[in-house]
Amino acid sequence: MKEESVPTAASGEVENRMVEPLVFLNGGMVPASQAHLAVYDAGVVLGATVSELVRTFRKQLFRLEDHLVRLAHSLRYVRFDIGLSMGQLGQTVRELVAHNADLLGSGGELGLVIFVTAGEYPTYAGSAAGCVRTTPTICAHTFPLPFELWAGKMQTGTPLVTPSVRHVPPQCYDPKMKCRSRMHYYLADQEARLVDPNASALLLDLDGNVAETSAANFLIVQDGTIVSPTLRNTLPGVSRAMVIELAGTLGIPFEVRDFQPFDAINAAEAFLASTPYCLMPVTKINGITIGEGRPGPIYQRLNEAWSKVVRLDVIDQIIQGAESRTKTVAPS
Repeated sequence: MKEESVPTAASGEVENRMVEPLVFLNGGMVPASQAHLAVYDAGVVLGATVSELVRTFRKQLFRLEDHLVRLAHSLRYVRFDIGLSMGQLGQTVRELVAHNADLLGSGGELGLVIFVTAGEYPTYAGSAAGCVRTTPTICAHTFPLPFELWAGKMQTGTPLVTPSVRHVPPQCYDPKMKCRSRMHYYLADQEARLVDPNASALLLDLDGNVAETSAANFLIVQDGTIVSPTLRNTLPGVSRAMVIELAGTLGIPFEVRDFQPFDAINAAEAFLASTPYCLMPVTKINGITIGEGRPGPIYQRLNEAWSKVVRLDVIDQIIQGAESRTKTVAPS
């Protein structure tokens, strides 16, 4: 939040007021401190929520249309009618981000979350049952990207652990839907951190094939080719699609096929693709060093190409942003 000076109505004297971020909730913009969901909302009761996460570069939303297309597909799959076209929703979230970005420091960027629940759940509403809104709950809110969480790992790589928890099979629901029914991800990450406090979980499917992490697509490099797990068990990430485009531009082959932890551990390189940080090198799996144990050449080429597209050095922005945020929150 930041302060703005406004004259008081009675005296004309200047008063400092805190300006806070806005949230779009059920058709209107409200201050973040006033944005609340009912405890009997289906997103809380059932986890019946589809969502998208978009980020800004230079305070402009990146590939918003791709995220909205995926959101529209998820909404159709779960039969939520939000009463807005994706064009209308896109205009709304652009206005939201324009307002909230003004509250950031010069080097900051925003994450934008859009989520839609099934609406309020009358069974748990009690005396409020007569006022329950059964149409979908629609919300969009922003947060400053926490660069400090990723800066070190962007330079040295992140470890992954394959837990005993398995990915939800497509026979339960299609993983191409981006949703918040994520208890298996939570349990998997908790188990991975028992092995390594800095690790994330790399989930496998019921057949032992590599799937994805709780927040990213996972890719490896074998014999100069980028290899992705199939979409049978993974979300078709927007950042993964960006990797495919950049690989085509750079002349790097890209394949989609099943592979197992054996292949990942013996890969020349491995990395994650995710909206908030774009690409992150993976340098250990189950305690075994991947490749040379540092960010590999194809990862570096992809990062350089991505940086050209967004007209800034992605890794440097994260490192510099982390240093800036750490200084801001450090005690005096």
